[in-house]
Amino acid sequence: MVSTPYSPSQEPEAAQPPPTRTGTPEQVLVSVPLPGPPAPPAPPDSAVGRLVATVERLRREVREADAAADGRALIELAKGILVERLRCGPAHAAEQLDRLAGRSGVSRLELAADIVNQASRDRVSELAADFAERTKEPPSADPEALPLSVRLRTAESGVLAAGDTQAVARSLLENALDPLGVVAVAVWTAGTDGSLVLAGHAGFPEAEAARWRYVPPEVGTFARLALTERGPVTSHHPTDRDAPSLGRHTWPEGGRIALPSGSGGRVHGVLEVCWPVPLAPQPPQVLRQLEALAELCSHTLHDLPAPERPHTAPAAWPELEELTDLVDNLHDPALVLTPAMDGRGNLTDFRIQHVNERFVDPAGRPRGAISGSLLLEAYPTAAGDNGLYEKAERVHATGEPLRNQRTTLTALIGQVALPAVAEVSISRHGGVLLLLWRTEDETARLASLLQHAQRLGRVGGFEENLTAGRITWNSQLFDIYGRPATARPVPMEELPDHAHPDDGVDIRRFLRTVLHHRRDASVDFRLQRPDGITRHIRVVAEPVLDAQEGLVAVRGAYQDISAQHWTEVALAATRDRLAYTEAESADRVRLTLQLQQAIMPPAPAPLEVPGMRIAVRYRPAESEALVGGDWYDTVLLPSKEVMLCVGDVAGHGIGAATGMVVLRNALRGLAVTGAGPGQLLSWLNRVAHRLTDQVTATAVCGLYNPETGILRWARAGHLPPVLIRGESVTSLPLSEGLLLGVLDDVTYTEQEIRLEGDDTLLMFTDGLVERRDLPVNEAVGEFLVRTRDAPRDLERRLDRLLTHSKSDTDDDTCLIGIQLV
Repeated sequence: MVSTPYSPSQEPEAAQPPPTRTGTPEQVLVSVPLPGPPAPPAPPDSAVGRLVATVERLRREVREADAAADGRALIELAKGILVERLRCGPAHAAEQLDRLAGRSGVSRLELAADIVNQASRDRVSELAADFAERTKEPPSADPEALPLSVRLRTAESGVLAAGDTQAVARSLLENALDPLGVVAVAVWTAGTDGSLVLAGHAGFPEAEAARWRYVPPEVGTFARLALTERGPVTSHHPTDRDAPSLGRHTWPEGGRIALPSGSGGRVHGVLEVCWPVPLAPQPPQVLRQLEALAELCSHTLHDLPAPERPHTAPAAWPELEELTDLVDNLHDPALVLTPAMDGRGNLTDFRIQHVNERFVDPAGRPRGAISGSLLLEAYPTAAGDNGLYEKAERVHATGEPLRNQRTTLTALIGQVALPAVAEVSISRHGGVLLLLWRTEDETARLASLLQHAQRLGRVGGFEENLTAGRITWNSQLFDIYGRPATARPVPMEELPDHAHPDDGVDIRRFLRTVLHHRRDASVDFRLQRPDGITRHIRVVAEPVLDAQEGLVAVRGAYQDISAQHWTEVALAATRDRLAYTEAESADRVRLTLQLQQAIMPPAPAPLEVPGMRIAVRYRPAESEALVGGDWYDTVLLPSKEVMLCVGDVAGHGIGAATGMVVLRNALRGLAVTGAGPGQLLSWLNRVAHRLTDQVTATAVCGLYNPETGILRWARAGHLPPVLIRGESVTSLPLSEGLLLGVLDDVTYTEQEIRLEGDDTLLMFTDGLVERRDLPVNEAVGEFLVRTRDAPRDLERRLDRLLTHSKSDTDDDTCLIGIQLV
């Protein structure tokens, strides 16, 4: 049974020997790499070269002697088994071993390992058989390659024969871990306080190992991860587990595995093995090998009880009797627990060996029903996630005590769960656990809850015994008054002396109601504290009467309502400001509407022009807050031309309305000059830019000559007019023109069109077509479709278009229609 050594990186050339085995003589002697570039090798015939060769030879001889000693121990163990089985002497057993090795074609060491495996049937033998069955590897060509069973048995023999943990670490590395590519191994002992002590190591530089002799509690090293998780932890690369550890500087790219070392459910330490290169994922059989080796390490970390000894018998726990006497003198409820093991030494439960007189079962069961039972039998819910059993198991395994953790102990009576909340402390004494169970006092808990509620609500309670002349205050009331706890409490009759003078009448009425009329009462007043701070206080009091209806005491509470008072003051001021703002806003809206309606009446008188009909529609915004600056105008000029214009001032409110007035009146005055629409818009732009306060607007202006039928028009950022001719409805082409008021000097392009008989021209503001869900060009397209289906009569056409407008922006709307007859 020969197996090929397994390389953890799957690349045999990746495994490098530890750097302490090569280098300069100084490096060899101190076993730690020196900083800087390596020195050139010394000549073999020099004194230094001969010293290096001598040191290397002696080291090699020591390692060979250790390996031979471990092998001899395994062979001697096999001889002992043959002596017992064959009923013969040692010499005859040795002859039989040699004869069987010769017949089977294996070495004496391999045969000895097979004999021990067959005789022991333990974990090592099962592991070797399972590995051989899974790998099915052919015999290795390397004569020095030993099967797994030989390596493990040799390592076991070395561990059992080792005098200290340092020798254990060296035996594990040389006999079992070196074929896996491991370059260093560390064995840590776990202290009951959570500390780690480096008990043994091999492969690490001595100088670095000396710095890691002791790791204080709570220091998060890689080895502590295995102790905390109580299971193997793997670092394939240093970036996987950013935790400091021994050997990180020597092999900065190396991987490592740490495993808890122990047996019988108790963890005594940690086995940490290191590779020089990044670690590939390991197969399960390799991890089981490492777990078996970690269990071997526990032999020197702690004196374990013999396997055949009954673990739950009182004789196995010498500290049990002493601990039992101790807990009987404790004032806290306490349980004494011992670990309950199965036939293979694995922890399965805890036996409740003793219950002191202070302990009260949540279900009311007598102490005799609890003592002697298993923990999970008495309290099955303790097995829940992060429950009581898990806490006890951790303390039993690591020895780290658990202090004052809040938990629940639940007893099941039939199908009824009876829980009890308590603070639990668990400590390990030898192999016995002491569990202290401090059940919460419901009265104390409610008192504490009331105290916190009073503190949060800034409430202080008092009681004044009028018969005995004794006054009782709680601590919160002293804080409200700003007085030290040693000061004399203030009697109720002296309350006016500590209040604002203006509150004296209300306080005396309150005192008369309570002390004379003997009725409950309350009063709000301003408390003047000794530190000069004034607080707003509400006091509530009730009389306490005896059997003859005589007043014997008064009790009640003070509450600091300063924050509430100032909040109410701020709210009242805010309401006043809001009411004023609303009234002011209503006045502004009313003024704006009056101004707008005075200039832009909803139903203006039609302009009488021969040969054409003119109709105008104006619809103000539905919301008064959105009163805008839409405007229109139709004027018969001295030149007999008709000026038609529509505009829209940006914004809403009185500013937009006054801006609309300025532009509309200015355009009327400029139109009498006889200038064309382009020139009129240029002058109007200067008016908006220079003579108004930041007014911008859009507009379209047209001049129609009734004699020639020609319409000249220009636009300033406004939608173009719409022409209806027969069955055709089209928008007039866009012309260049920036909106009014942006720049000082702007030129506007004029266009002209000859209108024919029965043509209709529409000019409007964007409030007629604008929608939130459509671009403007698509909204105009829908408007053209609706216009085509509108009645031919001008008045009815405008009414239809205004009534069925799909605009949803709630903006002002102006619409002018011209129809030739």
